Order: sequence, then C-alpha cells, then structure tokens
Amino acid sequence: MALTIGEYIKKIREEKNLSLNQLALYSGVSAAHLSRIERGLREPSPEVLRKISTALKVPYEELMKVAGYLDGEPSGTLITNLETGQLGNNEWQPQLTEKDKKDIAKTLEEWMKDLTSAEGLAFFNGEPVDEETKEYLKDSFEMILKHARLMNKKKYTPKKYRK
Repeated sequence: MALTIGEYIKKIREEKNLSLNQLALYSGVSAAHLSRIERGLREPSPEVLRKISTALKVPYEELMKVAGYLDGEPSGTLITNLETGQLGNNEWQPQLTEKDKKDIAKTLEEWMKDLTSAEGLAFFNGEPVDEETKEYLKDSFEMILKHARLMNKKKYTPKKYRK
C-alpha cells in the first residue's frame, strides 16, 4: 500500500531527525498545519509542498507525485503534466506556447541570478546553497511558473477562444 503524502512527509522528517517544530521553522509552515497534513486531516497545496521540499531537501516533483498532483490520480484542475499543459479534468486544456516557454525561461534565469551573489555563490534564506539544492530550487521555480501560466490561461481565456 502506498504512503499518503502526510505519511511520506513524516517518514522523511523522522529519517532526517527533525521535530515537527524544526520542520515548521525551516519551511515557514506552521507546526499545527504540518501536524494536520501528517495525520491526513489536510491536503497540502503545491505552494506548501514547495516549502516542505526545500526544508526537507527533497525534490519538489517527488512530493508532487506522492500527493497526486503529478503522474498520479488527477484531481480537479491540478496539473498532471506541466510540459504539455494537461490539467486533471476533461474540460478545455490550455497549452504552453513557445512564447510562454521563452518567458518562463527568462523569468527563471532572472530568479536564479537573484539567488547568486557577486562571488557566484547562491544563497537562500541567507544560507549558502549547494549545486544540488540549486537545481531543486530551479526545478521548483520552473514548475511554479508553468503552473501559474497554465492556470491563468485557463482562468482568463474567453470561452469563444477555447477549442
């Protein structure tokens, strides 16, 4: 039987010898909310998963898969494939255009530049970031940008232009 997202987060937290309060401090998510997630009383949003993945130093995509947001059971309008723009329901689905991809790449480049100091060292929350963590952050930022672009297209495209 597969672990729920709450069980999975708790397992990783305990493997890293972190208390709930420590994870709350590192992630910026309240201990009460984390406790509800671990006990299966709340489903974490993609934003909360991003914070938890950074704090636990696990790939954001991994948590998104365990939570069912990616390559799993689609739910509502949650993204299941960010590359193609397919959302988790049978309604009209927006697609990322080449311009969207270029804009996302440009923004991602700017964000990654902002993380880097004059000496070429990356910092996040005032702490130096190793190359692996930098890649996790880059992947997380890219996923967030794609998600936001697709959700805005879905929300703001007039019905007459939907195919």
